[in-house]
Amino acid sequence: MADHLPLLIELGTEELPPKALPDLAQAFYDGVLKGLAARRIDVRTDASDLRAGPLYSPRRLAVFLPAVAVQQPQQQSEVLGPYMNIGLDAEGKPTPALLGFAQKNGIAWEKLDRVTDAKGMRFVARSSRPGAATLDLLAEITAEALKGLPIPKPMRWGSRDIAFVRPVHWLVILLGRDVAPGEVLGLKADRMSRGHRFHHGKGVWLNDAGEYLQALREAHVLADPRERRERVRAEIAAAAREAGGQARVPAELLEEVNCLVEWPKAILCSFEPGFLRVPHEALVSTMEANQKFFPVHGADGKLSEKFIGIANLDSKDPAEIRKGYERVIRPRFADAQFFFDEDLKQGLPAMAEGLASVTYQQKLGTLADKTARVAELAAALAKALGMDEAAARRAAALAKADLQSRMVGEFPELQGIAGRYYATAAGEPEAVARAIDEAYQPRFAGDAIAYSPLGRVLAIAERLDSLAGGFAAGLKPTGNKDPFALRRNALGLARTIIEGGLELDLPALVAIAAKSLPAGVSLDAKELEDFILDRLRGYYADQGVPGTQFDAVADVRPASLLDFDKRLKAIAGFARLREASSLAAANKRIRNILRKVETPIPAAVDPARLVEPAEQSLHGALAKALADTDPLLAQRDYVGTLKRLAELQGPVDNFFDRVMVMADDAAVRDNRLALLKLIADRFAKVAAVEQLSAS
Repeated sequence: MADHLPLLIELGTEELPPKALPDLAQAFYDGVLKGLAARRIDVRTDASDLRAGPLYSPRRLAVFLPAVAVQQPQQQSEVLGPYMNIGLDAEGKPTPALLGFAQKNGIAWEKLDRVTDAKGMRFVARSSRPGAATLDLLAEITAEALKGLPIPKPMRWGSRDIAFVRPVHWLVILLGRDVAPGEVLGLKADRMSRGHRFHHGKGVWLNDAGEYLQALREAHVLADPRERRERVRAEIAAAAREAGGQARVPAELLEEVNCLVEWPKAILCSFEPGFLRVPHEALVSTMEANQKFFPVHGADGKLSEKFIGIANLDSKDPAEIRKGYERVIRPRFADAQFFFDEDLKQGLPAMAEGLASVTYQQKLGTLADKTARVAELAAALAKALGMDEAAARRAAALAKADLQSRMVGEFPELQGIAGRYYATAAGEPEAVARAIDEAYQPRFAGDAIAYSPLGRVLAIAERLDSLAGGFAAGLKPTGNKDPFALRRNALGLARTIIEGGLELDLPALVAIAAKSLPAGVSLDAKELEDFILDRLRGYYADQGVPGTQFDAVADVRPASLLDFDKRLKAIAGFARLREASSLAAANKRIRNILRKVETPIPAAVDPARLVEPAEQSLHGALAKALADTDPLLAQRDYVGTLKRLAELQGPVDNFFDRVMVMADDAAVRDNRLALLKLIADRFAKVAAVEQLSAS
């Protein structure tokens, strides 16, 4: 008999929630592996065996492992008994306590082993027994794995007190050719699986665990999600070629559709070309979010009237399925067309007037009030960047108007996008129309910032007002609560400034935002600036920037976030220099010395009071370094500045090795402190490099 056999566990259910299905399957797989490992049952993995891993479809969760040991290894046990002084009397004979322990464990007391711990030597009973058969443990392992699944709201069915994410109907547990004994979720383990609900209405008999995938394939079920996903992708590609275009296949939609079908078949469909004058984003949203269809773009890259649906069967009459798909999409498209036409009649300026009747926040007024504040901020930003202030004001005045549109009322995800269409239709400049849309970028984590200069101005102004207003109104995020999405706004603002290469004074901008706030609310500007910087910490951490390097720059609080980014890149380069650790430690030592000084430190060094060769050498080297780095700092060449200052490592180390800073002579002491302060101040022109010191 083989010592390792393939293992299959399959739980058959009613249709599982598609978005949760991959995580459920992975958790089930991990739980089975954990259960096997806890029982010391060997599992051999072979990367070439593509069957191994979590398997799933809408009606099943399965685990396949190509080689699992048929038996546990020999089980060793150890039971601690009495200590020697208790187990043996003065004559070395066993006491009743020792005899009782030996009898309980079925071992003659003379054959008991002995171990020593902190309290002394004691008796121990050691034994071994054959491991249990894996087959007998599989039901228990399966039950444990299912119990550990992330199911927030399990449901009950029938008259039994059993709960799971969906009602269960069959259970297969096979080790090789053998069925495991036992029950799970009220089901007795069997070898009978089930095929496709319509293509294969009878059971699927499994002779051996290893034939699982092929047996289900013959029953019109692709149980391997990887194989099924590629089939979906291939079906979409073939249908798109037939249409003479290319399908849009978002990864999330592909995965969701993959979890909705067992035997995918693409159906090429179409809608009336007249609908294409509706904002394409509305059509795409309807196809993807509501109906799980894949839009098709023509050879020119534009949205076409074709789309692809994925059926869960290979129909003898695909035309009927096509009619059904086309039928369900038309009412939503017709609604979108109606809303679009009605909005065009009303016009964006009229929509903007309606913002005066919509409360933004009780302490911050209406959406019209917010629009006015954003317009002031946008104009100030445009002026600072040498851009058209009037265009910035106009874009800000119209940016929120589409919130009053019927289109956004039906399709909230079209905020800004609808405004762009309406602005274009009204003859607004292209830059203004684009900015209305781009003001929302980045819309989500990983999304790009606004592309156009005016779009970036509007995106910053919008977020800055939301942040200033939110903090002033007492809406700061707490724990997981962030109703005004201030964390996301802060990161979006910072990213737009940095990635957009915009030279802006953050404290000055916060001050402008604070002045625009309504009477009765006040803003702690430093608190808001700290909050924005704290969002940057996570932003840079995701890029692999160590916290010590971030803190080194944050400590000097550059007014410009773009300047912050430049300093951070310079610090990263400095940290790689061999001189960095020594200079960081020296700066830390300097800071500690200066922090303890209670009397004023002279602003300049008196060369006549430099009596030691080491301090004279350091002063000379520092004077040259200061002269060399003055023009570099003026150009914000922080890389060059730190590289030049790194040359001070030798003189600085020599100074600390040979010179007593806190000399008895006050004048000499103050002169040395002045020398150290010059060093610290020059490094601080870039960053607090002492933060890099590990000591």
